[in-house]
Amino acid sequence: MSYSKKTLVGIIMGSSSDSKIMHAAATILDEFGVKHEDQIVSAHRTPTRLTEYAKHAEQEGFKIIIAGAGGSAHLPGMIASHTVIPVIGVPIMVYNDKNKSSNFKASAFGGLDSLLSISEMPTGSPVATVGVNKAANAGLYAIKILANEFPDLKVKLKKYKSKQHESVLRESHEMKKMGLSKFTSKKFKK
Repeated sequence: MSYSKKTLVGIIMGSSSDSKIMHAAATILDEFGVKHEDQIVSAHRTPTRLTEYAKHAEQEGFKIIIAGAGGSAHLPGMIASHTVIPVIGVPIMVYNDKNKSSNFKASAFGGLDSLLSISEMPTGSPVATVGVNKAANAGLYAIKILANEFPDLKVKLKKYKSKQHESVLRESHEMKKMGLSKFTSKKFKK
């Protein structure tokens, strides 16, 4: 079995507006060559679909489900209650922006409602939870889990971390050379 040929990760979200955040998980998985399936599954508007999706994920042999939701954020916990597949929850701060305007509508509590809904699951239905809007971290966490089974993913992950390390050293050297004021004005030009 190869992670690039067989779908091992499911990415689900409660609404199409969540895709603005959840695409970061897909981007990471794509970077590592991990095949994933992406769907909209609403815990509140399509509860039977949620149950069907859990069965589908198990039948297909998914290893991980990444579930993102805003507001009351029931999707990660509900999918976790329907399957034994590990679930990584992504609390989303932005939601209900389907009106085609460029303005994002933030949740009433700035994502804290989503974070608490996902992270405070009762004993028996755990959900691993990343930070608010941190879908990329969910993708990386999925890679770490899969790397236990696929040694070449572990090698890719170590290279990824090494690139991050080198990037920080380069930026630090540049800041030291230029000075903080010049570095900041160059890096964050408006």
